[in-house]
Amino acid sequence: MNHPVTVGLDGSPESLASAEWAAGEALRRKLPLRLVHVRPPAPPTPPGGVDIHHWEEKLLRENREALEQRHPGLSVTTGHITDQDPVHALLDACDEADLLVLGSRGLSGMAGFLLGSVAMATVARAAKPVVLVRAATAGAGAPGATTPAAGGREVVLGWDVRHPNDALVEFAFDAAERRGVPLRVVSAWAPAPALRYEPTAAAGGNLEPSTEELARERAETLEGLLRPWREAHPGVEVIPRVPLGSAGRELIEAAEDASLVVVGRRRTSGLHIGPRLGSVAHAVLHHVSAPVAVVPHD
Repeated sequence: MNHPVTVGLDGSPESLASAEWAAGEALRRKLPLRLVHVRPPAPPTPPGGVDIHHWEEKLLRENREALEQRHPGLSVTTGHITDQDPVHALLDACDEADLLVLGSRGLSGMAGFLLGSVAMATVARAAKPVVLVRAATAGAGAPGATTPAAGGREVVLGWDVRHPNDALVEFAFDAAERRGVPLRVVSAWAPAPALRYEPTAAAGGNLEPSTEELARERAETLEGLLRPWREAHPGVEVIPRVPLGSAGRELIEAAEDASLVVVGRRRTSGLHIGPRLGSVAHAVLHHVSAPVAVVPHD
């Protein structure tokens, strides 16, 4: 059974942009697309004060028809989940999906983007990958009026080589391969505090590895980890980078020409209570305009 690419739809420009992005992704994956509207326990009055059920059906129907028209060959289904907490509803939908896609609201270029509490909680707890998409324009809300933020050429992967995992890397290589674009792998690092100096000759010479030596070691480690993935995906051009600095900041800079940014999230373990979303994922989600995929891993 093929699980669909599922998108949460609420009528906002961001959710309409995420539906458009999800349609393209479903075609790339040769999967159906499912549009889902989540009705909270006490649904607000929709625009114009119309009946909530009528508005909900109209929202799903019009967007399904518009997406099918713009993307011939795409199979689109719709559904709504009622009488549940929105986060629980989206998590249930995610469990039955290949990928969950949600919208992210824009603030200013300096402040970044607003990730609502529902989206944040869903990303932090989902068992499957979740992609956050922001709208390129604040359209009127009609189907097709709002498009995803324009992406660039590359897929960018943020990878901590100290904790390699297959799920994250496979997702990124697969995304680059399906798009026919290069994969930029960013593994930022910083030396341990004790190594943040260069000993003088008077002090006995270089007793510790220099920053340059550590950078070479990091690059060699990354190349070694990438070797089997290059062999498995020979058509993907890989651009490895091991910049010295904050992982979040380096990923944000690398994402300027990205069509997709891929970061990981550790699944909740027995040692921690509640969902966890690391500082790097936080930074990328709030400051990168390209779609961001958060991939859960052990």
